[in-house]
Amino acid sequence: MILLKSIPKVDKFITHKAFEGLSKTLITKLTKEVLENLRNNILNEKIKNIDENSLVDEVLQKYEELTTPSLKNLINATGIIVHTNLGRSLLDKKSLEKAISIATSYNNLEYNLKEGKRGERYEHISKALKALTGCEDALVVNNNASAVFLILNTFCKDKEVVVSRGELVEIGGSFRVPEVMAQSGAILKEIGTTNKTHLRDYENAINEKTSMLMKVHKSNYSIEGFSSEVDFEEIVKVASDNNLINYYDMGSGHMIDLPFNLNANEPSILQIMKYNPSLLSFSGDKLLGSVQAGIIIGKKELIDKIKKNQLLRMLRVDKITLALLEDTINSYLKNELENIPTLKMLHTTLETLEERATNLKERLKDTCNCEVIKTQTMIGGGTTPNKKIPSIGLSLEYKNYKANKLEELLRKNNLISRIENDRVILDFRTILEDEIEKIEIILKNLFTKCN
Repeated sequence: MILLKSIPKVDKFITHKAFEGLSKTLITKLTKEVLENLRNNILNEKIKNIDENSLVDEVLQKYEELTTPSLKNLINATGIIVHTNLGRSLLDKKSLEKAISIATSYNNLEYNLKEGKRGERYEHISKALKALTGCEDALVVNNNASAVFLILNTFCKDKEVVVSRGELVEIGGSFRVPEVMAQSGAILKEIGTTNKTHLRDYENAINEKTSMLMKVHKSNYSIEGFSSEVDFEEIVKVASDNNLINYYDMGSGHMIDLPFNLNANEPSILQIMKYNPSLLSFSGDKLLGSVQAGIIIGKKELIDKIKKNQLLRMLRVDKITLALLEDTINSYLKNELENIPTLKMLHTTLETLEERATNLKERLKDTCNCEVIKTQTMIGGGTTPNKKIPSIGLSLEYKNYKANKLEELLRKNNLISRIENDRVILDFRTILEDEIEKIEIILKNLFTKCN
């Protein structure tokens, strides 16, 4: 076929002026893909002629798509502070600058400056955590799921772990406690019923195979009505009386009391530490307000055994995580909670939120219809399930656009909103102060194009 003979040669095509300064290796690879697709289309009689300029444009488009970073900044106007899909807790910029300084320089990650010999990477964070929580020792792995697995594998392989049926949770990504236990080698011993578990259930379950009494935070649901569960303080006592390990998988552990009476059913890490537990684990990037990590605190003799588990090397964290986490813990120690964006958003007053929403409304009065409203939101991220907190929103309307269409337009401009009562809402609980002007620009540009 004559048209097949007209397909450009790869070695000549990649010398096109439009490709100057670009990666020759990648341009060659993409060119081969584009020309192969062209060949198939010719054979299938889908095209009748060849436009070389169009082929160049196609290669350039593919090049841009591949080399443009996929991760991008978004404005979270959903009101959900610990939004798993949007990256969970925000990091403080100053903390990140400190971490960058550490990461771009040689450092004492595993070097003891005092003794001039190899040190331990966990010492940097354990010192701060011991001072803050009163624990004997601490360890950090890459997330709380890793912490759960590592603890169970270390102490409960081929041994029984007693857990209430009401706490056999499944969190995002089909992560199930029973399956994690099975993978770790632990034997699950279910007690109680879905809605009720009593102290006697723990006591009656103990036998010669029992290694641990475990409590699991119900991260994404709550059991209401005719229900009861055993306080961890009582579990600690029973475990101690029977020479067993007690362990609380807190999921999203928070360090201090929360506003809006959120502590009612969810005690803080500092409260739990008063019971002198064997082990606790919790996430770094949820209500703690730091980087992704699984934090284990508790008895030194137990932490030492975990450190000897060969799996730890696969789950350990790097210097950037340790630097960021240490800085967050130090903010707690120094009571500089304004340096933790998650806590700052959670504690922002309704008066401040209303003032910001009103300010944006005034800026948009000639652009679209909007109204400042009282609303409610949730913290998110598997924390405080079914507990709503008050917030202030700005409802948006534009011409005859339906809410779902308007939400889509905002989303395509990296502004993530929510729909409430068939109205698009910008919830100011999660809108940063320096983002208000950005939102104004987005909306004005968007509605100008829509005219």
